Amino acid sequence: MYSAKITEAIAHFIGLFEISTEEARLREVHDKFDPDREIHKDPKELVSAPVKVHAPYDLDDFNPDIPYKPVGPDIFMPIPDGYAGVSFPEYPTFGGSLGRSSSEVFLQGSSPRSAAQPLEPHISPPGSVALYSNQTAELSDNDFVSVGGHGLKSGLQIDNSATMAGLIDATQKISLLGETNVAGSSDAIASLVVGTAERLDAFSSGEAEAEGLTVSHFSARASTLEGIYVNGVLVEEAPVLKDHLPDPDEASDTPEEPELSNEGSDVEGGIAYGEGAVSVDISVELETGSNTLVNSVVITSNWLQAEVLAVAGDHVELNAIVQINTYYDSDLISSALSGDNIEQHATQAFNIAMFKHVEPEQTTPTGTGDFPKAWAITEVKGDLMMVNWLQQFAFMSDEDTAILAASGSKLSIVGGDNTAANQISLLELGYRFDLIFVGGSVFDANIIQQTNILLDNDLIGAVGGFHTSGAGSVSTGGNLLWNYAGIVEAGSAGPVNPMSQGYLSALQDLSEGKMPSGGDFLNDPAFAGLHGLRVLYISGDLISLNYIQQTNILGDSDQVTLAMNALAARPDADWTISTGSNALLNYAGIVDVDTGKTIYAGGGAYSDEVLIQAELVKNDPYLGGQDPDALVSEAVIFLGDDMLTADTGQQQDQISPNQGMHTIDTASVDPMHSMVA
Repeated sequence: MYSAKITEAIAHFIGLFEISTEEARLREVHDKFDPDREIHKDPKELVSAPVKVHAPYDLDDFNPDIPYKPVGPDIFMPIPDGYAGVSFPEYPTFGGSLGRSSSEVFLQGSSPRSAAQPLEPHISPPGSVALYSNQTAELSDNDFVSVGGHGLKSGLQIDNSATMAGLIDATQKISLLGETNVAGSSDAIASLVVGTAERLDAFSSGEAEAEGLTVSHFSARASTLEGIYVNGVLVEEAPVLKDHLPDPDEASDTPEEPELSNEGSDVEGGIAYGEGAVSVDISVELETGSNTLVNSVVITSNWLQAEVLAVAGDHVELNAIVQINTYYDSDLISSALSGDNIEQHATQAFNIAMFKHVEPEQTTPTGTGDFPKAWAITEVKGDLMMVNWLQQFAFMSDEDTAILAASGSKLSIVGGDNTAANQISLLELGYRFDLIFVGGSVFDANIIQQTNILLDNDLIGAVGGFHTSGAGSVSTGGNLLWNYAGIVEAGSAGPVNPMSQGYLSALQDLSEGKMPSGGDFLNDPAFAGLHGLRVLYISGDLISLNYIQQTNILGDSDQVTLAMNALAARPDADWTISTGSNALLNYAGIVDVDTGKTIYAGGGAYSDEVLIQAELVKNDPYLGGQDPDALVSEAVIFLGDDMLTADTGQQQDQISPNQGMHTIDTASVDPMHSMVA
């Protein structure tokens, strides 16, 4: 009993203690406010210093800089494409295909396979490549110039459109290819190759007449052509373009060094003060030609290559170059400029073609000379096309009309000197296999068609008693028409071999959707030293076409009228007139790597290389060979009755203060007041 009272007293005490503790925690205790304390007095003003903040850069967004790189796929047996002449890695073989017999090999996302189910490596099939391009450059630069104070107005406008149309029609008739529609399907390309070969076979060389044009053409045809042909002649070296370009006398980059000599030299001369007048060189320079048209194409095609090409159908191969130069360059020049002042250069036309065959380097196979016992096959369903269809056209009209007179200063006019250019350069690198099966036929063609058409009939006439005793030159020719084409075949140029029974059996199995049952084709000598084959099967046709069409057309028929200055005749002026010196250039080069070094065909075989070079020249006199002075005189209108009277020498080279009294007799000798000097 006593102990119970003690326990109750202790518990009561502890309870009171806990209550007192909780009350102490909840009680808010504040210090008494004392205004006399130092901390409660007004503080001093805070010392502040100005801070300049300069932040010229904007902050970027948050970037933790943790790049993510996914894990690469688990490819159990990579097979590089490789290049010609490079051996492939050796693989263990069994069961008729390349693979590994380990049961621990897994394909991503599949179940394990046993040795009874060999794994076949994956080979990416090639894709078709096609480029269709049409480049056109057009320019119309028909200028009219009337300077020199002659007081004339010419109404002479000769329409040469019918003449140009005749040149174009005659060129298209003799061209065997003519207007070719764009071939965009395999059937259209196959028809184009076969039809072109048939038309080229029917062509014959010789000379003929076509609508007033003299036609000279040459053809060469064989299974393989080799060498360089220039205007129908087989030569050792081709002409160099820079040796035949118009106006080759350009300024040299390095100045000529004077000759040094230790010997003295005598110099004679004298000075006269205040005697004579200052002489002014009076000259007129006119250039209405010097136009340049350029088409350039370079193709290197190595898209598909194999040691052996086995074709179930026909194998058709064609390399053709057709080059045509057509021009009409007949000029009429006034008798007032006849003599030593005329520099007439004939128009030059070149058709240059080159055929070349390059054999690949023979590499020694690695290994003991055993033949492969396995293969890996990939398939292309349908046709495989390798097409480059390139067309380039340059059209230019530069028919200028000028009425000129010497006016006591130097006058220089350039109405031509235009340039139009089209250019394409292609490098196509693709795939290499050891063996290619083609279930259809093969059409392999390289066709180049180049055409230049030039109309440069110039008329230079004089009116009003024009005459000159000064030096000068007149050049109305010197044009250049240049066609250059080259086809280089890299690969075997041998014949197509008949197909053996082993290849025929393999093609039959592939056409039925089965793996080749027999391996007789593996013993082909072309496969000696290989441990396995990379095989491509194309169920349709294999089409390889490089088609290039280049055309330059230039109309540069100029009309120039020469007259004397109406106020002061200048018979001592120097004249330099150039209406020709045009250049029409076509350049095309094809480097074609053959698909198969050794070719077997189950059908027919056709291989041909054809060259046709033609030149069409119209020699009829321009405008019937009439007198140019009479032609321009009939079309000239005199603006005043006294425009061609003799110079009295009393003209004032100033503007009359009285505009009402400003007549032709008081006008300046130079109406432009030396602005054209």
